Amino acid sequence: MKLTVEGLSVRYGATQAIEAVDLTAHPGEVLAVIGPNGSGKSSLVKAIAGLVKHEGVVSFDGSPMRPERIGYMPQDIGARAALTVLEAVLLGRLGRLGLRVRPEDLAAVEAVLGELDLMPLASRYLGELSGGQRQLVFLAQALASEPALLLLDEPISALDIRHQLDVLAIVLRMTRARSLTTLVILHDLNIAARFADAVMVMRQGRVVCCGQPGAVIDERMVAAVFGVEAALSSAPDGRLIVTPLRAL
Repeated sequence: MKLTVEGLSVRYGATQAIEAVDLTAHPGEVLAVIGPNGSGKSSLVKAIAGLVKHEGVVSFDGSPMRPERIGYMPQDIGARAALTVLEAVLLGRLGRLGLRVRPEDLAAVEAVLGELDLMPLASRYLGELSGGQRQLVFLAQALASEPALLLLDEPISALDIRHQLDVLAIVLRMTRARSLTTLVILHDLNIAARFADAVMVMRQGRVVCCGQPGAVIDERMVAAVFGVEAALSSAPDGRLIVTPLRAL
């Protein structure tokens, strides 16, 4: 599903959170949105998901009608302690569930739990889990809906470095295999450079630049957008590495 955003603006009272944002995201690709805190990244995702009022046009394969199943993982996931892991992920298929849970629903949920190595936690309550474990559960919930569009707001912020790599590798693999259109908000520039097909940089509610990671992430952009002097190099596999040196 091709996602097209034209002139998107979001205002909260007197505060302009986003102003005239344009973007295009394609099936089978991961678009990473990066930028400083308060640059409007979460408001962008919420507007695309239809959760906040906005001006401008959001279209899905050329239609303004939002698909029934958008896989959305918010930044603030909360504990929701009364649910087990299995129940929480089943809620991702809420639009399909009838009076009883069908075998195909359980099979889909168990497949996602297996992908994220969460099956040992299936019967645990969310309130018993660590923040990182809950983050994985709500990623599983987003994936369980079998979406055409996947919107992830900082899905790895509470994860250790091993799980960050594992989760983004799974997201990339599922994006390719299911031809998902995936938009993910990230803070780690190295993670964005490693896993994203395209990177969009935001600052103060506007788009600064957008393109392939190697064309977008450079010393000048990091200094201008993040206020940090950085050195760029290459990993042994050729991926871009950003090393912060000092605040400007």
